[in-house]
Amino acid sequence: MSSIRNSDLLRKSGFPIPSKSKHSLASDASDPKQSYLGHYLGSGDAESDPLTEPLGPPLDIREAARIIGCSSWTVRNRYLPAGLPHHRATPNGKLIFYRNQIIRWLLRKQQKGGMAV
Repeated sequence: MSSIRNSDLLRKSGFPIPSKSKHSLASDASDPKQSYLGHYLGSGDAESDPLTEPLGPPLDIREAARIIGCSSWTVRNRYLPAGLPHHRATPNGKLIFYRNQIIRWLLRKQQKGGMAV
């Protein structure tokens, strides 16, 4: 019988079977594009700091949810009632969020100790 290593085996999908690791997935976060607040804060210089603009670029609810790290349902049903800044042009209109407002709101919530919703 030939010896087959785990790394040589493929799943039905064609992807290799992962090796057993003692490390959690969170500790292997090597992707520089991860969504966390530090990623959006910049270097701290006034000229290069993206938060010096009062609003930032406009976002739809899905993009706002991606910045926060949740679903659009959670944004609509949890964070809007908790005071997440947004704009609605008409009573049944689309929700518009602004990137820098969301980040500042999150930072204020973190400094206060979280949300009680």
